[in-house]
Amino acid sequence: MTMKAAVYLGPENVEIQDVPKPECGPDEVLVKVEACAICGTDVRIFYKGQKNVVPPTVTGHEIAGVIDQAGGNVDGCREGQKAILVTPVGCGKCKFCRASLHNLCVDFKAIGYDFPGGFAEYVLVNEKAVRQGNVIVAPDSLDFDEGSLVEPLSCCINGAEYLNITLGDTVVIIGAGPIGCMHAELAKSYGATKVIMIDTVDERVDLARKATGADVFVNAAQTDAVEAVMAETGGTGADVIIAACSAPIAQQQALQMAAKRGRISFFAGLPKDRPTIEFDSNLLHYRELSVFGAFASHATDYVRALALVASRKVDARKLITKRIPLDDIVEGFETSRSGHGLKVVVKP
Repeated sequence: MTMKAAVYLGPENVEIQDVPKPECGPDEVLVKVEACAICGTDVRIFYKGQKNVVPPTVTGHEIAGVIDQAGGNVDGCREGQKAILVTPVGCGKCKFCRASLHNLCVDFKAIGYDFPGGFAEYVLVNEKAVRQGNVIVAPDSLDFDEGSLVEPLSCCINGAEYLNITLGDTVVIIGAGPIGCMHAELAKSYGATKVIMIDTVDERVDLARKATGADVFVNAAQTDAVEAVMAETGGTGADVIIAACSAPIAQQQALQMAAKRGRISFFAGLPKDRPTIEFDSNLLHYRELSVFGAFASHATDYVRALALVASRKVDARKLITKRIPLDDIVEGFETSRSGHGLKVVVKP
């Protein structure tokens, strides 16, 4: 039997092909993909490639679907159940895997990168991933399109874990894309009193205003972002700042706008050809700041994200601005790169 898949052949080269449908082994799970959202990393891979994505392959890792087959040795899931897939696949032996932090595995691999992903009608979850719990059964009530946003929300939850956002906090999010919007919704759910969103594009600011419950929106192309935050906080600075865009200036400004004992997340990575910033370490010293990194997420984060999406405590519907068939996936990459929307969901 065959299935339709968007086969990545190299930068700016994807073909919709009929390929062999994966065969499900006794320790594996085969999932019929109902929705796979496009991530910024998927866009970067399409246009520039990535070392651990070797063509020909299938990308896509924000996956929601239905279990088509569960191998005879697999417990905990069965044919016909809705499911969300966890992206990281660890070695299972290192100290991070033993702590269930598979996203920090010393031999990190991932669905949609090292293993074929969700821009296809079916995706096979291999034995190691099944054993680690990468198939999370979802409630029957879950909408598949909304479910495809569980993966990016789980990454935001992982990043927020370090920040301890609580009642009374002022939280700044630099970058009003889909990830920034998710951070805004999480911050509100954690009790933040004021959420300030910053971007340099009016359209993104307007989309964030419609999609989130943030309180203040700043266009940093028109207003000095640091001055705006200081004005909103009576000159003390923000308690939490999340740099949710891949721009060195965002990380630099995050340090400048932090209050004493502020917590800062360098959530988005920087381009590999520009990975450094000017870092005034005296700001950390005299203000007693904390700066954290965040990379991907682990299964516990997915479970929490699924609960928030399924209950609509985080309303994923507001973040989905386009749905496309698999045949139009290149258009989806173009839309995502353009910034003329938030999340694009592919419907294989």
